[in-house]
Amino acid sequence: MGAFDLLRIAGSSLGAHQTWLDALANNIANVNTVTPTSQGAFQAQMPVLASAAGGGVEVTGFALGDATGRLVNDPSNPLADADGYVRAPDTDLASQMTQLVMAQRGFQASVQVTKDAQDTYSSALQIGRG
Repeated sequence: MGAFDLLRIAGSSLGAHQTWLDALANNIANVNTVTPTSQGAFQAQMPVLASAAGGGVEVTGFALGDATGRLVNDPSNPLADADGYVRAPDTDLASQMTQLVMAQRGFQASVQVTKDAQDTYSSALQIGRG
């Protein structure tokens, strides 16, 4: 492992957690988005991660939720069909909020690793000067 691999690995973790946070924000923003029953529901996104060459992680794509969603009776909605139904996403807000906390904690941990690595490298440079 090279001298600066720790920063590269922590940086890849920061990027992965930021992507996760962005996807969760989009999912939460669209939890109440409805469509006509003739269309698919909003599909929640979840980043798919894989090990990167040389360490760290990378986002390789996104897994999508079920487009079937659930039918909701809302006859006053302008998108409702003749029976008064609209299609809503099958996204659980509580689950999304729980994942949001996990993604935030992971991001914070990656930031702390980056800070600790910078402090260590800075100390090593000070030793080299003395």
